Amino acid sequence: MRPLHDLPKAHLHLHFTGSMRHSTLLELAQRDGVNLPPALQAEWPPELSGADEKGWFRFQRLYDVARSVLRTEEDVRRLVREAAEDDVADGARWTEIQVDPSGYGARFGGVTAFTDLVIDAVREAEQATGLCMGVVIAANRTRHPLDARTLARLATQYVDRGVVGFGLSNDERRGETTDFGRAFRIAADAGLASVPHGGELRGPEHVTTCLDHLHPQRLGHGVRAAEDPRVLDRVVSEGVALEVCPASNVALGVYATVEEVPVRELMAAGATIALGADDPLLFGTRLAGQYALLRAAQDFSDAELAELALGSWRASRAPSELVARAEADVRTWLEAAADSPLPVSELNR
Repeated sequence: MRPLHDLPKAHLHLHFTGSMRHSTLLELAQRDGVNLPPALQAEWPPELSGADEKGWFRFQRLYDVARSVLRTEEDVRRLVREAAEDDVADGARWTEIQVDPSGYGARFGGVTAFTDLVIDAVREAEQATGLCMGVVIAANRTRHPLDARTLARLATQYVDRGVVGFGLSNDERRGETTDFGRAFRIAADAGLASVPHGGELRGPEHVTTCLDHLHPQRLGHGVRAAEDPRVLDRVVSEGVALEVCPASNVALGVYATVEEVPVRELMAAGATIALGADDPLLFGTRLAGQYALLRAAQDFSDAELAELALGSWRASRAPSELVARAEADVRTWLEAAADSPLPVSELNR
């Protein structure tokens, strides 16, 4: 088995606060006297479930508590820098970090000031680590669709400064997806990728709604398209990539085990898959861990893992020269002789 850290990857599904290191969360909370719940301390990573409204509320509450420790500009810069360092250690060469500025604007001088800060932090992280990065501005589907339009217009102002996409996150069962179509048209008209969440907590019928009204290039998760061959055929025919996050699918109760996450079924149908870590802070597993989980739980071969890495590059908004170089290096990785098996500790990266 070849070392997974050496496999060149693009990381396309990583949330801002969710990318924070657990050790950083503990340090910042102690600094400011933030009382963290046991699930973010001794019982970390927390036991989660998004299968019902109560379970999702607990997940969101833990995320909000973690976000509350970000209190200074340096905290934001540190989070982005450490997320970049961790992705580089896991073999990423391109990362698209997703953020909803409306969740941070009140503390950092408004959504525009906070977006400026994030863009600046990303540039610094790139220089410090060598990782190339893009930013996805995401609206919150539990807020009014007019807020999403405001964020879409904000995102269009940063097309030449590193913003590459526009997303829609939070509980997929909340809000009316059709109401967000205008926001996505605003973003698309400016050349931004459409990358909403869909097809995780709701089934294939919601994948269809996203396709009809948000016209995505990628779907955050999208795994439940596997439940309806007609929907999956449409995903494939329209070239919509799926950002699959096995660890979070299991943690939120979408599937009981990693063995059940239908990555092979999706690939066999011709879907482009990009593995992502989603929220490592809450799910306990980073990017390389997603590949290691499929290797261990579903017996993915190195050739299959290389195809997943290639899928992440094809679905990315990375510069074409970076994609071409990475794709060549993925093939070089596969052609190299396999080393001894990796330790089980890789599952926890």
